[in-house]
Amino acid sequence: MNQQFAWETLRLDRPASASLAFHHSAAGEAAKGILLISHGLAEHSKRYHAFASEMASEGFHVYAWDHRGHGETTAPDAPIGRFALKDGARAVIDDLMAVRAHASLAHPDLPIILFGHSMGGLIALNAAIDHPQAFDAIAIWNSNFNPGLAGRAAQGLLLAERALKGSDTPSGLLPRLTFGAWGNSIPGHRTDFDWLSHEPAEVDAYIADPLCGFDASVSLWLDLFELTFRAPTLVDCLPKNLPVHLLGGGEDPATNNGKAVLWFSALLRKNGLFDVTTRFWPNARHETLNDTMRLEASAEFAQWATKACSR
Repeated sequence: MNQQFAWETLRLDRPASASLAFHHSAAGEAAKGILLISHGLAEHSKRYHAFASEMASEGFHVYAWDHRGHGETTAPDAPIGRFALKDGARAVIDDLMAVRAHASLAHPDLPIILFGHSMGGLIALNAAIDHPQAFDAIAIWNSNFNPGLAGRAAQGLLLAERALKGSDTPSGLLPRLTFGAWGNSIPGHRTDFDWLSHEPAEVDAYIADPLCGFDASVSLWLDLFELTFRAPTLVDCLPKNLPVHLLGGGEDPATNNGKAVLWFSALLRKNGLFDVTTRFWPNARHETLNDTMRLEASAEFAQWATKACSR
């Protein structure tokens, strides 16, 4: 799909909380549903324009917003790299629900699909658990809910960092243990961010973007681990007939080369969810929507979303 639908930059003000920057593409034909896009760590919603255009052309009203501490969203206690002074995990879930309410009011009676990439998937799943009747389907791409003992060790290191230097300074350890290690895992890597995509132009655009690739604060990392470890213990709260779309890549070091996605798929099925679609791309790195298979992956997702909205 070559047509680029309008990608308006708008604001949703939450009094005494945050001014959420969000972007919207209206459905290009008779609307089938609403798609909410929850972006990943150290990036922002404008990067999803091509995907939004594809989904708008398929009949979806698309809304993507910048999380606190990201992009153009502003909040008194959330500079770039921090969700909030306290209870940041709760704050980003509440923001998501505010965007959902705004979209539902603008397009009443349409089914709502929630899509989350990486960190955005952590936020999206926790929101769906807390509000199990709010979404007609959810999609979680490239998210790791099973970091295992390494994740628990990282939590311990973060708590030590917080004790030593406070929670609102950038973590000195986690960028090396995550982004740094993931970059080094790509054989013959050209840049430190080749783990994102096989496409050099996409990697270079990320590196050149001043709103991408920043070091997150200790508090934001702790919030992420709270979301990561909380959700798998509560998936039984999800409706058993909820359509779920999972996607992972075999060359994605952020998800243990996709193994974490397969683990999560098995967990959902074990807890009785029977409408789980799991797509595994052996050659995909972390940003499937910016990798070589993006057009095919988007087309497959559009078919799944259309089916989910027709239930």
